[in-house]
Amino acid sequence: EVQLQASGGGLVQTGGSLRLSCAVSGFIFEEYTIGWFRQVPGKNREGVSCISGSDGSTYYKDSAKGRFTISTDNAKKTVYLQMNNLKPEDTGIYYCAAGWDTMVEIWTPREYHYWGQGTLVTVSS
Repeated sequence: EVQLQASGGGLVQTGGSLRLSCAVSGFIFEEYTIGWFRQVPGKNREGVSCISGSDGSTYYKDSAKGRFTISTDNAKKTVYLQMNNLKPEDTGIYYCAAGWDTMVEIWTPREYHYWGQGTLVTVSS
């Protein structure tokens, strides 16, 4: 059974940091890209960052560049999203998701086959 378990969200002040974790199981990690998406009420789910399980390539949306770092612990099958210098606009439910490593549209949610349950990040001003 494929499972993605996201955790690490919470309430933090502007400028603070959080580290999100996504524990994955039930599939071959190296065959997938793992992505982090954020969703706020009334808006579409948007990509934040993703990492290739095959070669470790990392990708960031402009809003995350320079502040967020995605990494993996392949032995633990866990993907991390270190978020620094958080801003109120980073607030939302963060989901981790897995899609085939060969996909092209890495920021398109429908390209991802498996989703975790989400973890809430709230950044206060």
